[in-house]
Amino acid sequence: YRISSTKYLGDALTKLEIPVMRPIGGHAVYIDAKKFLPHIPPHQFPAQALACELYLEGGIRSVEIGSLMFDNSEMELLRLAIPRRVYTQSHIDYVIEVLQKVKEKSSQIKGLTITKCPPYLRHFSAHLEQVK
Repeated sequence: YRISSTKYLGDALTKLEIPVMRPIGGHAVYIDAKKFLPHIPPHQFPAQALACELYLEGGIRSVEIGSLMFDNSEMELLRLAIPRRVYTQSHIDYVIEVLQKVKEKSSQIKGLTITKCPPYLRHFSAHLEQVK
């Protein structure tokens, strides 16, 4: 069931022209935030900005795998993990609806800057704010 839900999510996002990594995995869908938010440079953490926007718009939790997690990363991915036996079809449909709303206003999403961060594992406890 999880594999079919993940494929369903990935295929739906592809139809909405949201850039996802192919092939769709068995446990997660990865959105290419660099392509989704091309106006945000890597040093302003586009994948983290997208993660924040998803949470603000719909309460959807995701994880950035990019320049915040790995300093100077070539990747800017947003991971939407699908745990086993947790989400129903309506949950997946909700994620699709929220991502469609976020896509419609994607040009308004701002990058982020670090205001405080530890020397190691900064993606766990860094403080960020929107670029003005």
